[in-house]
Amino acid sequence: MAEQQEQAALDAVLTRIGQVVMLHHGGDREEARSRFLDLWAEIGEDGAPLHRCTLAHYLADTQDEPEDELAWDLRALSAAEEVADGPGAEPPSVRGFFPSLHLNLAADYVKLGRPEAARSHVRAARAAAGALSDDGYGDGVRAAIGRLELRLGS
Repeated sequence: MAEQQEQAALDAVLTRIGQVVMLHHGGDREEARSRFLDLWAEIGEDGAPLHRCTLAHYLADTQDEPEDELAWDLRALSAAEEVADGPGAEPPSVRGFFPSLHLNLAADYVKLGRPEAARSHVRAARAAAGALSDDGYGDGVRAAIGRLELRLGS
């Protein structure tokens, strides 16, 4: 029973994050950032790593400054690593998140004029790409990795 309640709470938070993602994709970046930050305050630094990973990943996309985007993307990667290293092993859905997380970090470092850091993360994205499904999402991430590799000469 307790496990079912925990799963329901997990699903509820992820649903709320998804609702804000739709708001952001609808073009209301400021409101999305505000709602994401409210969720972050609710979840906290000690919240479930999957929640922190997902939320930080999307919060990064609402930032105006590259340094802020990098900080959120680093939080997302750190939380994903907690899930991967935590008890119960890493769920397949988290493994599939690593290519995108590293790709976002590579792009952040490009924006900040740090090509070596960018190359390091694009290599990590490529190495993790085997976890991607053969679907539209996986194809899109692999294509984005390829474009960034070309841009960086990796």
